[in-house]
Amino acid sequence: MKFMLTSKGDETSDALCKKMRQYLEDFDLKWDPEEPDLVISVGGDGTLLSNFHRYKARLAETAFIGVHTGHLGFYADWTPQEVEKLVIDIAKTPFDVVEYPLLEVMVSYINGDSAARYLALNECTVKCVEGSLVMDVTIKNDHFETFRGDGLCISTPSGSTAYNKALGGAIVHPSLEAIQLAEMASINNRVFRTVGSPLILPKHHTCLLEPVNDVDFTVTIDHLTLLHKDVQSIQCKVAKEKVRFARYRSFPFWSRVRESFIGDAE
Repeated sequence: MKFMLTSKGDETSDALCKKMRQYLEDFDLKWDPEEPDLVISVGGDGTLLSNFHRYKARLAETAFIGVHTGHLGFYADWTPQEVEKLVIDIAKTPFDVVEYPLLEVMVSYINGDSAARYLALNECTVKCVEGSLVMDVTIKNDHFETFRGDGLCISTPSGSTAYNKALGGAIVHPSLEAIQLAEMASINNRVFRTVGSPLILPKHHTCLLEPVNDVDFTVTIDHLTLLHKDVQSIQCKVAKEKVRFARYRSFPFWSRVRESFIGDAE
């Protein structure tokens, strides 16, 4: 099997990467940064997010696994103390594959340039640089509302525990092929109204955002930020691709949620 290791860049993660690479090569696994079967992220969820975007053209061939050197992550769930067990599992045991849905974002431009396509593992956000963002929101080809406020967040199920949760969105299990639309500080008064609640859209529904007022706004794709001035529309839907995670043990999603947000409070 071909593998790739990446580090968060701190001293602890770098040392762990070096150690794991030596162990895996001792088991005759091949180091291959170009076409890896398995990408191991050492650091946290941010490190794995970066790897996802690096290898997004190989999602059908590459699986991901994470080792956290800080707090437990939703994607990085192995600890440094478990590295030797993980290395033996990788070398000796075929991994199970768990697939999570992704978000497809299509950005179309006023000048007629080809639409740009992006994939997000966590979310896409649209935020006004200054003033209020005004966007027509169309769901499945029907105008739903005109949003006024700070911005909008469209998340995947696995990303529902990130920025979406901070906005009051629901936590969605990754077995559901859906996306979620959450508002950022919407304006609701006698003149302007929005639904004021997160929306969960199924796989066959698209969400189209079209700017109404002439303001600059940013579009983020996970940790990547783009400044767009000539955007005609932003279309979001469940992507046909999925991300593949290598599983050598069971770690249920709701257990991750409990450990991340509730811990030992009981």
